[in-house]
Amino acid sequence: MNLLQPYLKSNKDRFVQELFNLLKIPSISADSSYAKDVYKAADFVADSLKTAGCDTVEICQTKGFPIVYGEKLIDPKLPTILVYGHYDVQPADPIELWDAPAFEPIIKKTELHPEGAIFARGACDDKGQMFMHVKALEFMTSTDQLPCNVKFMIEGEEEVGSENLADFVKNNTTKLKNDVILISDTGMIAKDTPSITTGLRGLSYVEVEVTGPNRDLHSGIYGGAVANPINVLAKMIATLHDENNHITIPGFYDKVEELSEEERAEMAKAPFSLEDYKDSLKINAVHGEKGYSTNERNSIRPTLDVNGIWGGYTGEGAKTVIASKAYAKISMRLVPNQDYEEITLLFKTHFENIAPKGVTVKVTPHHGGQGYVTPIDTVGYKAAAMAYKDTFGTAPIPQRGGGSIPIVALFEKELKSKTILMGFGLDSDAIHSPNEHFGLFNYFKGIETIPLFYKYFTELQS
Repeated sequence: MNLLQPYLKSNKDRFVQELFNLLKIPSISADSSYAKDVYKAADFVADSLKTAGCDTVEICQTKGFPIVYGEKLIDPKLPTILVYGHYDVQPADPIELWDAPAFEPIIKKTELHPEGAIFARGACDDKGQMFMHVKALEFMTSTDQLPCNVKFMIEGEEEVGSENLADFVKNNTTKLKNDVILISDTGMIAKDTPSITTGLRGLSYVEVEVTGPNRDLHSGIYGGAVANPINVLAKMIATLHDENNHITIPGFYDKVEELSEEERAEMAKAPFSLEDYKDSLKINAVHGEKGYSTNERNSIRPTLDVNGIWGGYTGEGAKTVIASKAYAKISMRLVPNQDYEEITLLFKTHFENIAPKGVTVKVTPHHGGQGYVTPIDTVGYKAAAMAYKDTFGTAPIPQRGGGSIPIVALFEKELKSKTILMGFGLDSDAIHSPNEHFGLFNYFKGIETIPLFYKYFTELQS
């Protein structure tokens, strides 16, 4: 790996430009009008894997968008690392809040990134982080320093629930056989404080529909005489938390994993400034479940949030109507031992039960997945810790993540292997938001660290 720095130095500009070319493709999987662009991104990833040194690359069709598979197998006696990532991205909305067009990447210097950061949709989640692995492979194959076998599985539906990935994994267990799975779709504490995500929350995502009268009504003639679905929905949602911000769904907490005081104390050692946190979000107070810190609320505790709510007239000017229907999208982040299908059913039953007379309620589950925990005594974790120590000069901190990657639990179930979450993004990278970005420092630090994981994992497995 002693050739890495010279290789990086001579190829930095190209590595950035190639990522720019990928970021320019608006591969929004949630919007069918961008379908051609999603396929275009799949082709780009396939071509990049071939250029990086994969001997076999396939664009595997599914019922939805394709999965790009690539492999470089050098010796069946050596360990095999399976890299997972995704090339689809979130919609750019609200586009008016972007400082520059979301799919025209630019580099800007910021206080946190004086060396510059790449601003574009997908810069961090997950095109930039996925592409680090492609460039790391290119380095290892170009300098004859690949120490083991590697496989890639890059999908195009992660942002819409990975609906077709489960079938692909179940039907290709031999093709995907590996000794460890490596994912960079998470973050780290800070540029000078590396961390490895050791836990992910599960997810239950639903849409609710409240229906009142059979048509929109004049609010002067009918107001006060019939149930207003928007008013009703707002009141129903308001009851889902109590005065301590505790979720009120019966049975919701029955299987929640309660961490010991010792474990919570270890988590609390991670550097964190509440004032900086509030300042970065421009808020004057934090909010959440009573009895838990901010970092605990967003990692080891379950949550329920409204992601969108609509109904009635929202255009310019006034239209005095009582809407026939009102809608909301609701996500619940779950902790280990909470089964997302069970939680979805508990939500559905409760939400239907609290509906007042005069309206009907429909709950439609969208997607979900189980939580996941990676033990820190595995070979994969130890190899990752050694790699971070080499490149950052300090040992990484194990940290539970607040997000969800539902397919990680599926991987362990079907492929019988552990996943190591080596994320290089930061909480401030604005993923899923306007002005998403990814620091150049983080991008290159990932390319620098990943080959060392390969090296140490191979050595520890021998």
